Amino acid sequence: MNEYGFSVVIPAHNEEKYISRCIAGIRRAAHYASPAKVEIIVVANRCTDRTEEISKCYGAKVIVNNEKCISAIRNAGIKAASGKIIVTIDADSIMSKYSLCEISKYLQSGKYIGGGSPIRFDRMSIGILCSAAAVAVNLVPIMIRNKAALSGGMFWFYKKDFEAVEGFDETLVSLEDMDFAARLNRWGKTQGKKFGSLRHSYIITSSRKFDEFGDLYLIKNMSITKRIFTGKDREAADKFYYDVR
Repeated sequence: MNEYGFSVVIPAHNEEKYISRCIAGIRRAAHYASPAKVEIIVVANRCTDRTEEISKCYGAKVIVNNEKCISAIRNAGIKAASGKIIVTIDADSIMSKYSLCEISKYLQSGKYIGGGSPIRFDRMSIGILCSAAAVAVNLVPIMIRNKAALSGGMFWFYKKDFEAVEGFDETLVSLEDMDFAARLNRWGKTQGKKFGSLRHSYIITSSRKFDEFGDLYLIKNMSITKRIFTGKDREAADKFYYDVR
């Protein structure tokens, strides 16, 4: 039997500004999820700052992965996880305090194969709203193709189901999360389960992409937005994700 009920996996590339808040949010949620034990795994990717040091100070298990592929980074963390239930969250996001409780409730109901969560930005503007709408438009074909509304943000699922769908696709350099959600959704249908979204819990994520590029960047540069949504455009992914910090 697994020692941990949950393993929360955090991909982290030079996240010294955010990682302590992310881990603190998980620890707060773990308190409300007691008696379930919660393992926190930070996957330090090409870090040149204090991400590893801070993560260890906050009691997280740190593994190092230097691949320039977010799918490989996520997979490395999940494969090292001891928990029955896996939760993935980005380092610049904070889960709300009842998140793990609600995830446990959903999975134990037997109705859900896994799911995502609502997202709130730490600041909002008309530009961010318009950019979010542009992203949503690009997601519509994926949702239509999978006949489901696929929630994102923070993913949760049983490790056995992660293994059944063979994890995140390492041929993708972006959009790996929605691809994984789509495959998990299809697998769930074969089990008589559905892909869901938390109703009461959510994550607060940083608006740093908008701070770095501008609130209207994705609108003004629709060509790169579309390239990112192919999932396999290395140049676009490097420009917007991997080589930013």
